[in-house]
Amino acid sequence: MRDFEGLIFPLQEYQRRLDELRERMQERHFDVVIITEPENIHYLTGYQTTGYSYFQAIIVPIDKEPFMVTRLLESSNVTARTWVEIARPYEDTGDAIQKVLSALDEFDLTQNKNIGYEMNCYFFPRYQQERFQASVLGGHLFDCSGIVEQGRVIKSEFELDIMRKAAIATEAGMKAGIECIKEGIFENDIAAEVHHAMYKAGGEYPAVAPYITSGPRTNIGHATWEGRKLQKDDCVFLEIGGCVKRYHTAMMRTIYLGKPSEIILEAEEVVLEAIDTALDFMREGVTVAEVDFHLRNILSKAQGQCITRTGYSIGLAFAPSWDEGQIISIKAGENDFLKENMTFHIIPWLVGVDGDNVMAISETVRVGKDKAESLFNFERKLFVKDVS
Repeated sequence: MRDFEGLIFPLQEYQRRLDELRERMQERHFDVVIITEPENIHYLTGYQTTGYSYFQAIIVPIDKEPFMVTRLLESSNVTARTWVEIARPYEDTGDAIQKVLSALDEFDLTQNKNIGYEMNCYFFPRYQQERFQASVLGGHLFDCSGIVEQGRVIKSEFELDIMRKAAIATEAGMKAGIECIKEGIFENDIAAEVHHAMYKAGGEYPAVAPYITSGPRTNIGHATWEGRKLQKDDCVFLEIGGCVKRYHTAMMRTIYLGKPSEIILEAEEVVLEAIDTALDFMREGVTVAEVDFHLRNILSKAQGQCITRTGYSIGLAFAPSWDEGQIISIKAGENDFLKENMTFHIIPWLVGVDGDNVMAISETVRVGKDKAESLFNFERKLFVKDVS
């Protein structure tokens, strides 16, 4: 009898997730679903590995025991990390898709069955999907993309507890990064301090490395440290994503070496107003588009451009991204309603402020019934470093 010691959450939490998935399957008349997104597999089972470039799946019948298909090397993760009792691994010389097909036949999940699979999945590439489509005989194939995410978007108390631990790692990394910034050090020095502090605070490897840029490089999208030496009158941008058990929280802060201009200080006030507005406005029943509209109206008062979405769902993630923006992004035209215990990274981020500077101060927040709360306890401001 397995003791399930390696599970992140209590067994009843995974049972709840599985039961809710099966309710959605029933609504859509699926007899079985094949889930291949790493985050969705983790959400349902606790399974994780860095080897998810190889095919892996949790296969969930509507009324039979779920089972996993993974590379043989990764099958130890099924036993060590999950509640799943049945696995059908394939060897490196084997055929992953053939293993899926034979397992479906073994458990009588093909003939006259409605089979859902995630067509919108990085890790189930087209050539494998086409082979799968051509080889399923007697079954009816449908796209079930998003069926697991419907459960993931609202966080349980267990998940929120893990995210608060991730927030501690995020704060530690940000604090260490800000404290070490001074004229003459290198971006790599900041990166070293950030990583050391995050991991000492209980953090694990994040889905994305921290973003650390300085001077004109702060305006480059998704750039990070490349050895630049910090100089007087540099703007420094830090975006840190702490991670615990694959759950993330993210935070942006801006640091200035020297005396910032009035334009930069005005941008700081506008960005802080946007965050305060988000915390007051983001409550159950408000639409995503309404949040974006209010934040963009505020940000338009400052010099600089808001060129991105103004936030995104955040939580469970593997590389290549720490966000859940494929579930919900805060932008115009998105009419999803906010619900209690959704979590978002709110990013009022302006580029091209008074030249090559940015102004970015962000928070990871939990939506409540009446307002939102930040998961952080970290000062929101432009950090100014004196340069003599």
